[in-house]
Amino acid sequence: MATTISLTPPPLPLNFKKYQITKTHPNTPYLKQHSVRRLSAAVKAYKVLIEHGGKTTELEVEPDETILSKALDSDLPVPYDCNLGVCMTCPARLVAGKVDQSDGMLSDDVVEAGYALMCVSYPRSDCHIRIIPEEELLSLQLATAND
Repeated sequence: MATTISLTPPPLPLNFKKYQITKTHPNTPYLKQHSVRRLSAAVKAYKVLIEHGGKTTELEVEPDETILSKALDSDLPVPYDCNLGVCMTCPARLVAGKVDQSDGMLSDDVVEAGYALMCVSYPRSDCHIRIIPEEELLSLQLATAND
């Protein structure tokens, strides 16, 4: 009695729907796994005011687009580095409005105090943000980490 052995591995149960290519600055592309964001097709872009360098710029940001990616696409010279929500070089103060930054690494206390990282901030309403020095956010984040 002959036994056949299949050399073809079984298909892997990959779910590519949970991955998406995140629109980033051309020099920093990456594949990022996002938490599920179900948004109605009827949701329009939100108006986001960005204060930076003594100027205020209004942008139309889609609900599935980060504020940082739209700012970079609009050629605003805003600070950023990792684009993952961990390095804290794109800090902002949320003056008004709501953002989803659940992919970021800020502590809950810091988020509740109105701070955000632009690279992981998705608008959930019209917003007004002020870009702040990195040191301001770092000192607050480190202070809450010691509590």
